[in-house]
Amino acid sequence: MSALRYAMLITTCLWPAFALAQAAAPLIVGYSLRPPYTIAAPDGSLSGLLGTPATQAFRAAGIAAEWRAMPPNRQLAMVKNAATPSCAVGWAVTPERAHFAKFTRPIYRDHGWVALANVKFAAYGDTTLLAALQRKDTRVLVKDNYSYGAQIDQMLAELHPITAVTTTTVMKMAHSVSSGMVDLMFAPEEEARYVLEHAGEQSANLRLLRFSDIRSDNTRHIMCGLAVPDEIIERLNRVISFR
Repeated sequence: MSALRYAMLITTCLWPAFALAQAAAPLIVGYSLRPPYTIAAPDGSLSGLLGTPATQAFRAAGIAAEWRAMPPNRQLAMVKNAATPSCAVGWAVTPERAHFAKFTRPIYRDHGWVALANVKFAAYGDTTLLAALQRKDTRVLVKDNYSYGAQIDQMLAELHPITAVTTTTVMKMAHSVSSGMVDLMFAPEEEARYVLEHAGEQSANLRLLRFSDIRSDNTRHIMCGLAVPDEIIERLNRVISFR
């Protein structure tokens, strides 16, 4: 037998075992610690409005997952890396992300976008976000690489309010609002209420604002890189129970 034929035979014999090992390797799944959406228990299990349905979906689909807590920007970089199959929990679908990621069916829908503002800014009494953003001195705090839903994203892009961009936690963002460093930030209502309940003395200088021109249109999904096979997405979709 020639050396070439021998090498081809060895490769053919080993390929099924290699493919099986690849299939059995846990899929890396990134998430951010962000109550009430994702909460990590002492035993490492994940719960919360996003954590619970995500872990249930992987378990029900029979897909082994390696759960890793990491900042949002690191999750994005991981998913963009087409060489390594990976997913991230709780991301909204945007046109930009659709170029480098696949998305499951929704696992959750936010109750509605609201603003957390400091008392001084809330006293203006604006009933629409348009009016609030048209003030020349309005200072908005946003999270880097984050989508606040199509409406808010579009208003921010068109009206160009004074904007500070951060990668910090929502609780620290709320502190910046409360202290007057900025005027307002955006959050889903369930997260805003969590902040108000857990921000301690800062809560006294925070107000929850609902704007009549903002509708709830934000669904959250499991976002996976292009290296993740479509079959994995299909298996997850079959067991996701959110309607």
